[in-house]
Amino acid sequence: MNAPPAPLPPAGSLAIGYQPSGFAADTDHLHELVGSLHRDTWEFLSFPDHLGLVAGELVPLLSMFVDHRGDPHSRSSFDLATQPYEEAVLEYFAAVAGASPADVQGYVASSHHEALLHGLATARRRLPTASVYVCEQAHSSVTRACELLQLNRVAVRSLPDGTMDPVDLRVQTRVRSGAGALVVATCGTPLQGAIDSVAELRAAAAASGRVHMHVDATAGGLVAAHSDQVLSWSLAHGADSITLSGHCLLGLPGQAGIALMRRVNKPAAGSAITMPEHAVICGRGGLAALLLWMRLRSLGRAGVAALIARCQDVAVYAVDRFERVGARPKHFPGSLTVTFDRPPAWVIDKWRLDYVGNLARIVTTGPLTHRAVDELASDLSLAHREAVA
Repeated sequence: MNAPPAPLPPAGSLAIGYQPSGFAADTDHLHELVGSLHRDTWEFLSFPDHLGLVAGELVPLLSMFVDHRGDPHSRSSFDLATQPYEEAVLEYFAAVAGASPADVQGYVASSHHEALLHGLATARRRLPTASVYVCEQAHSSVTRACELLQLNRVAVRSLPDGTMDPVDLRVQTRVRSGAGALVVATCGTPLQGAIDSVAELRAAAAASGRVHMHVDATAGGLVAAHSDQVLSWSLAHGADSITLSGHCLLGLPGQAGIALMRRVNKPAAGSAITMPEHAVICGRGGLAALLLWMRLRSLGRAGVAALIARCQDVAVYAVDRFERVGARPKHFPGSLTVTFDRPPAWVIDKWRLDYVGNLARIVTTGPLTHRAVDELASDLSLAHREAVA
């Protein structure tokens, strides 16, 4: 059975008044909220939010204001000696994305949406007249970023497995031959967890002239880097810029994004990761970098690999269990996302499943264990029997 939902506070009780409120009472409200969220996390399977860092570990970070200015490796009288932590995180993610620190520029963003906006803005500076080619399966934040940057977005069809159709991309870019192309590939599509082939899409768009390949790998980059599958998704496979994240998989208490792009000019010997010229942002909060550093250090590279292997094992297990109960699951090889026939409303509501059209999904991170899969499969089986009765 699900834990009962957290009671909503009385209407108007959260309003900020003229006089100070009772601190102890407000703290009790927040503790009750946190307790209800922790009780209810297991039955929230479509969005992989969980905590890998416990509250006691985070307390020291909340006692200081962290403002990063300039390059991740720069030092000034304003910093609190926290930028080396950002540099260490960037070096880790550069390796994940198949590049050396000397070959890329970038920074740790406060969210993956900010990192994506930064990546597309940088790409536009390199190809100011190019259209942006986006698969219909891409995350909605890509469309939103194109709107904010006033980019001409061209929708590209997807294949049945959720990847961008290179044939349709070739047709679309030939229509605009010579104008250049900013192609947004996806590593881990929202619904099916599909991973586009960077090499294949770059070749398909070649008729347009210069090509800038950006990869939105916020959902699947870490997983793809540790997959046994042969995948073409990263800077090592021809991407020019990439957006990464890890807060969902790693269990951070807030969003964090990574923006990386290839250097245009050859770096000096021993050069560290720097901010790109004409960066979208200047000063930035450093809390995201510190949270990522803490979590990655606590796991180590071996721990991250083991975590992903466990999550992939649960995904494969879910495919088998859902097939047995007639839910017709689909699963992109190596992905943590499993889609299946959309069940009736009572199953959707109980497990708070995300769905689009006739498909629902789970993401096998955080609290989603073999036992949780078994319980969901039992409900899917019951729903299937009710449907055919």
